[in-house]
Amino acid sequence: MCTQIDAITNRGSTAVAQPEYLRIAADLRRRITAGEWAPGDQIPTLPELCDAYGVSQTTIRNAIALLRGEGLVESNARAGTRVRPRPPIHRMAADRYRSTPGAKSTPYTRDQGIGWSEYRLDKRFERVQADAELAALFECAPGEQLLARHFIFYDNDQPTQMSTSYVRWSDVAGTPVADPINEPWPGGTRAQLATLGIRVTQITESFTAAMPTEVEAATLRIGAGVPVLRYTRRHIADTGRVVEVAHPIVRRGDTTIVDFRIDLED
Repeated sequence: MCTQIDAITNRGSTAVAQPEYLRIAADLRRRITAGEWAPGDQIPTLPELCDAYGVSQTTIRNAIALLRGEGLVESNARAGTRVRPRPPIHRMAADRYRSTPGAKSTPYTRDQGIGWSEYRLDKRFERVQADAELAALFECAPGEQLLARHFIFYDNDQPTQMSTSYVRWSDVAGTPVADPINEPWPGGTRAQLATLGIRVTQITESFTAAMPTEVEAATLRIGAGVPVLRYTRRHIADTGRVVEVAHPIVRRGDTTIVDFRIDLED
């Protein structure tokens, strides 16, 4: 008996039928993004959608659940299903680390376009040993002592970024940098390291995109269908030594734009 997969393999022209709920979700998504329903608007009721698309309530519920997971809609037993307000787009400029260390700002607050009073940070510090992955990023031997600093960044009480930043224990032991009470630190990591006599002259970042883990989705308060941007950052001193690794930094990917400028000589 020939299966659908066999049919595609053997003839190449037979397409597998798309499930109805996916087709309906795609159409509702298109109508939302086209502005047919504005943020806060209620979309048609379950019976109305069933009549419009000629399908069962189960099919409509599956389509709505998909859009809810993508963060496009939110449902309430009394208010029905409404288009979810979209968070603002934030642009991460390539020169965001250039600001003067010690200023009442950090690369995060500049990315978000917020003042110091609008910025809040959850933090947890622990002493760890470098595993093989971290050792490769630090260009050190596995087992080196590190200070792991776990952060959740808030813009006006909305969590928008999470990260784990590692610094070498030998650099920070017994200094204010190792005390979480001093976070958030004006000027960010570069300013912290400057107080230790470490001059950072290079920062590298490597980006990937993926769907969020359960922890990431819960922490950032996003649907499981909203992609996240993960990146690894390294602060490198003028001696060529890697002095900090943030691995990973996580932001919601649908509202983050990374800007680069490449100057080319003639």
